[in-house]
Amino acid sequence: MRRTLLILALLALPAAAQQPAGRQPLPEAPPPTVQADPGLEPQVTITQRGQDKVEEYRIHNKLYMIKVTPPHGKPYYLIDEKGNGQMVRQGTLDPGLSVPMWVIKTF
Repeated sequence: MRRTLLILALLALPAAAQQPAGRQPLPEAPPPTVQADPGLEPQVTITQRGQDKVEEYRIHNKLYMIKVTPPHGKPYYLIDEKGNGQMVRQGTLDPGLSVPMWVIKTF
């Protein structure tokens, strides 16, 4: 008896979930219009210092990060964490919190 009531209740759920008569579904929402701010794009300057490749990243002409790629070894980053012009080396074990910058795959 309980099993029969349970089956009938489960069969009645789809009928209860349908919209009542006289209602229409909402129209599709228009896609959002997103315009990229060109001021938020970093300017990257690539130079050679000796055998090291140096990439300088700037936003609004303010240097905030330098990536140094030596000819042998892994690249390391110099980051201006506080915005005061003092660059701190990242890439070693550091107790401070920083944004992950791992190489996932290279081609």
